[in-house]
Amino acid sequence: MRPVAIYSDLMGPDNVFAAIALPHLDAAFNLARWLTGSRADAEDVVQEAMVRALTYFPTYRGGSGRAWILQIVRNTAYGALKARRGERGAGHTGVDAAADIESIPDLADDPEKALILSDDLERMDALIASLPLELRETLVLRELEELSYREIAQITAAPIGTVMSRLWRARRMLTQAAAEGARR
Repeated sequence: MRPVAIYSDLMGPDNVFAAIALPHLDAAFNLARWLTGSRADAEDVVQEAMVRALTYFPTYRGGSGRAWILQIVRNTAYGALKARRGERGAGHTGVDAAADIESIPDLADDPEKALILSDDLERMDALIASLPLELRETLVLRELEELSYREIAQITAAPIGTVMSRLWRARRMLTQAAAEGARR
């Protein structure tokens, strides 16, 4: 069952929290998946983050609801990663690309195009997953979630200059890795 259905059942249509939080569940899941490396862990992180958001909603002071929710998701994901280090070791931060439904090629494409698209998506997922965590989260927030530098700075508690630097480094690393892969 999708998280939206669970939370929609818990809150009525006039609920202010639901109006602020629910539209951002997909973005929350996407960020959690890229940070934790798996669908299952991401689902757990989003569930815990939504409980925290609901608990602390009285302290919400307005502004970007998306940035507020994603900041809670980020903090929850980092806490889960820290707790998990003792269980599985610190090195696992890749993305569970096999479980990503978005990697399924469009059936309207011919088989050759579908294979090329699938290979390209898998390669890009692997390249993004190989980035250091702080660069990966900045890239995901900017390029996939289309957040502003200011919103990313709010979520990551980093100055805007640091956000811009991380984004530049992430893009440079992706470009270099893609160029190396093309030479092989």
